[in-house]
Amino acid sequence: MAQHSSKPITYADAGVNIDQANRTKQRIKYLAHKTFTKAVLSEIGGFGGLFAVDKTKYLDPVLVSSVDGVGTKLKLAFEMNVHHTIGADLVNHCVNDIAVQGAAPMFFMDYLATGKLDGAIAEKVVEGIAEACKHNGCALIGGETAEMPGFYPEGEYDLAGFIVGVVERGKIITGKTVEPGDIILGLPATGLHTNGYSLARKLLFEVAKYEPETYVNEIKGKVGNELMQTHRSYWGIAKKLIAAECVSAMAHITGGGITENLPRVLPRGVSAVIEFGSWPVLAIFTHMQKLGNVPHDEMMRTFNMGIGMLVVVPSKKFKKAETVLDRAGERYYTVGRIVKGDRKVSYS
Repeated sequence: MAQHSSKPITYADAGVNIDQANRTKQRIKYLAHKTFTKAVLSEIGGFGGLFAVDKTKYLDPVLVSSVDGVGTKLKLAFEMNVHHTIGADLVNHCVNDIAVQGAAPMFFMDYLATGKLDGAIAEKVVEGIAEACKHNGCALIGGETAEMPGFYPEGEYDLAGFIVGVVERGKIITGKTVEPGDIILGLPATGLHTNGYSLARKLLFEVAKYEPETYVNEIKGKVGNELMQTHRSYWGIAKKLIAAECVSAMAHITGGGITENLPRVLPRGVSAVIEFGSWPVLAIFTHMQKLGNVPHDEMMRTFNMGIGMLVVVPSKKFKKAETVLDRAGERYYTVGRIVKGDRKVSYS
């Protein structure tokens, strides 16, 4: 016969504290509110978020969406107890993914799941998300905070984000006009951004036996700080280049590096030649390569190597693009060119 409990069992006994979760959600609501624009028609806490597209701004608006996480960079966040920047990593990654098609970010939603909700940590994560949303002109209109006892190790959580942006149909950047002779510009990365962390952790913590607090002369800093550099947003400069009509294609350099991301925006009949030595490779990458004797090809398709965004510019618009970048105080490098070929990247 089944055993019965003499005392009433609640959800809190199973590890889910609804009252505490509600307090955290109230705080999250406040943070999200600070990102609202007049296009947001709903309150936080409804079953769905409502957002109105500005019909006065777009004749034929096309919605562009993307969803992503921050990968095993989270492991480092847990270890270092740094949770504020991880939210910005998530937002900026998603913003860049839709920026390459010319889309302005409109709204963002997040999913945070954990075994036992730590209100202070959840708040830090969402604070980072809200700040990055505000910085990108994007509204945080909702999300999900899931408490799942027994599903995640203690002190760990998972984080994912979903973004929706808008672009005028006639102004979608497709890459179809890319042609031989076009010039490839590279915009610098702040660090690893959100890719290659499984290999980075293996090289730095297993092979080199560093701790996050270890100061390494070769990188002129502590390992943990270097790895936690925030993934930067390129939307601010991308929209200026787009407005000046200097862009044939853009590639966000994420997992797969230049080798696999640039071909995604190339039309049939062309390839890209990227010139080694045309930009400064960040010290962290050079150091990791030495530590593990990692083949160059492997480095190029795992890490961004110091370039977070590639912009393909028609040769006749090159001077104009340079002027836009110079005026914005944006560092950039001429890293390659478009040639005839079959949508591959080669290095010279």
